[in-house]
Amino acid sequence: MIKPSELPLAADGSLYHIHLTRSTLADKVLLVGDPDRVDMFKEIFESVDFESRNRELHALTGTYHGTRMTALSTGMGCDNIDIVMTELDAALHLDERSEWVENTERHLQLVRIGTSGSLQADIDCGSHVASAYAIGLDGLMNYYREWTSGSGRLADMEEAFLQHMGLDNKLARPYCVQCSPRLLEKVGSGMHHGITATAPGFYGPQGRAVRLHPSIADLNEKLASFEWKTESGKWKVTNLEMETSAIFGFSRMLGHEALTVCLIIANRPCGTFLNDYHPQMRRLVGTIVERLA
Repeated sequence: MIKPSELPLAADGSLYHIHLTRSTLADKVLLVGDPDRVDMFKEIFESVDFESRNRELHALTGTYHGTRMTALSTGMGCDNIDIVMTELDAALHLDERSEWVENTERHLQLVRIGTSGSLQADIDCGSHVASAYAIGLDGLMNYYREWTSGSGRLADMEEAFLQHMGLDNKLARPYCVQCSPRLLEKVGSGMHHGITATAPGFYGPQGRAVRLHPSIADLNEKLASFEWKTESGKWKVTNLEMETSAIFGFSRMLGHEALTVCLIIANRPCGTFLNDYHPQMRRLVGTIVERLA
């Protein structure tokens, strides 16, 4: 029995933050950061059978070519992902009477569609990057016993990354996790593949200086020079954003599949930025919906 204080519900019995239930949540979930971006799916889905809005969390469930999907905005940052992923999984385990059902045959396929900055000079603005791996600089997974006991962790990659970066021990311990290889093949075909670094902020944690200065002056250069060798080849850190590591980590622990595809809107080594990226984002959303269906 889970106490109401541990997993709060809204007055209608839906999950407190995301306002979804087992019946209104589809098994294929498209995650975006911006709540207004969810409206794009109204133009793509052939029908819509559910919609809700709560703060930055905008949910929409509909059908595309006979496949039911849920689009959900998460807002920015891994703290929001902690809420979203926990409640998405919980929605599968709460029955119509809001009673917990431990065993369920359902699992989720989640694709985050986001924007990101490239750390490699040869990945231009407007490119698409599919995240084969993620490195979490946020430290969120380390708060979960299942993660620290080894579920889903790439411990060898973590150690190699720590040795390469030489991070101060005052910072959160990074963690490494792989995407769903099946989703990478299905959705990420023809895109750049690489390691996505997930930062706990936009400015200092991503090496930006405005009035305050980052404690790691050469953060982006160190990230860009890291390589992880596997049987399939060498992997580089291709891009930097704020959500992917937590999505992958929760998916590994909870038995779901996850992938991130990002539209590159900034090239950090070259200093370039794509101001009006919305038409390209619409096309990317359409492509991913088609491939996921």
